[in-house]
Amino acid sequence: MENTGYAAKNHGCNVKRYCRTMDLRNNPELIAEYKLRHSKEKIWPEILEGIRSVGILEMEIYILGTRLFMIVETPLDFDWDSAMEKLAVLPRQQEWEDYMSIFQCSEPGSTSSEKWQPMERMFYLY
Repeated sequence: MENTGYAAKNHGCNVKRYCRTMDLRNNPELIAEYKLRHSKEKIWPEILEGIRSVGILEMEIYILGTRLFMIVETPLDFDWDSAMEKLAVLPRQQEWEDYMSIFQCSEPGSTSSEKWQPMERMFYLY
């Protein structure tokens, strides 16, 4: 567990942040495989290219038990819905989503946007 914090990248522009969550199936072997499939060595390059191509600057996924927490940073003019529509039809994206549904508490055929549920910000300190 990281107790010293994680460095945030400076994008050279103002950004907005989206926070989303999803649960994995409660199976230690599946969770280990899910983590492996998201490693730099195993993630499909088309998926990373697609994420960047729709305008996402940064994406982080954290895990605690079966709970996933995703932080997405984008330019201020980013529109989530239109970006997710574009992402859903990119090469290999639906194949990736279907494969990931083996590990996730989601239905096969679901898009990334359907799987990852928005979280409500209930507090902030600026």
